[in-house]
Amino acid sequence: MEEAVLRFIDEDELIRLTRELVRIKSVYRPEAEDGNEERAARFVAGYLRKMGLQVHYEEVVPGRPNVIALLDFRRPGKTLLFEAHTDVVTEGDPEAWSHDPFGAVMENGRIYGRGACDTKGNLAAAISAVRAIKRSGADLAGKIILCIPCDEEGMMIGIKDFIRRGWARGVDGAIICEPEENQLCIAQKGAMRVLVRTYGKMAHGAMPLTGINPNTRMARLLLELEKLERRERERVGEHPYLGWPSITPTILRSPVKGEPQINVVPDQCEAALDIRTVPGQEHESLRRQMEEILDDLGKEDPHFKASIEVIEERPWTETDKENGIVVAVADAYREVTGREPVYNGVPGATDGTFLHLAGVPIVTTGAGDRHIPHHADEYVEIDELIETTKIYCLAALKFLSRD
Repeated sequence: MEEAVLRFIDEDELIRLTRELVRIKSVYRPEAEDGNEERAARFVAGYLRKMGLQVHYEEVVPGRPNVIALLDFRRPGKTLLFEAHTDVVTEGDPEAWSHDPFGAVMENGRIYGRGACDTKGNLAAAISAVRAIKRSGADLAGKIILCIPCDEEGMMIGIKDFIRRGWARGVDGAIICEPEENQLCIAQKGAMRVLVRTYGKMAHGAMPLTGINPNTRMARLLLELEKLERRERERVGEHPYLGWPSITPTILRSPVKGEPQINVVPDQCEAALDIRTVPGQEHESLRRQMEEILDDLGKEDPHFKASIEVIEERPWTETDKENGIVVAVADAYREVTGREPVYNGVPGATDGTFLHLAGVPIVTTGAGDRHIPHHADEYVEIDELIETTKIYCLAALKFLSRD
């Protein structure tokens, strides 16, 4: 059956669909009329309806929709989810590109354009895999859900809404369609976005002792956070797929409000921390340890006053190699490529983070080098994209087999 189904993959249509998607400027820009997810979502919804799928078009907020499509085999069985987002990051300066960022130019076996590999090529691969399965009339059980959300590149409101509406209930496994060179990523780092502030008292730069300098207090705090990072690395070690956890100050502001002046001691200093976690760490424990650091610094210095605010967090994920969805993708990879799969991890976060939190086993895989997204001259290799489509197709057949 598998070879017969693979023959229904239309490679020319896969390329055409990828290029059509890349040409749609689905950069989320609230101020611009020509760049939003709605155009991409309407195009995809129409395409999936023509395929004969049951399509749901759900606005998360005005102008920012999710598209959900179902292929139901009308026999009891497992539910497989393919997830790929419609939004892309900004193209930046178009002059930095060798091609039109939204031209979907084909050259030397590649398709160029913003989103070509992150992740419109992989969205096209998932759609093409489902299209082949449907056209073949494959005798499967259960159902396939295509989840095509908005805002993966932002605060991930699309996937959160998908889960909130109950779509993730009963899903037995999910393939997160992201550029990973078709490696099987079975872990993802967690993330905490934290704001810390130190408070002082304004003073003239010529008479600093009449004030309280929040900047020097922030310097002490950041040194203590660096020590916390080292302790956590010693405690949990280097993860085989994710590497080391980290606590990284990425933004410093002083003063927090108003304009800085070289001859004024400010009243506040703020640091933004990008904290990346790995299995073995607990976010609540990290938060408590950071609060203890503030308390200890306050005991050492009666003028030390600080606050901490966790503004967003995403848990780390880890899926066992023996989980059914991982086994299905691994077996599909072997059959398509003739090679053993390479297991890896995602250093950032994807929508799969929240699916995992909702209890769905996930594996992240797709065409494209992970170092290409968000750069000028983003591209996807056409041969690799075809390989991805075959892997997605066979993985679905194996996962939903009636045997």
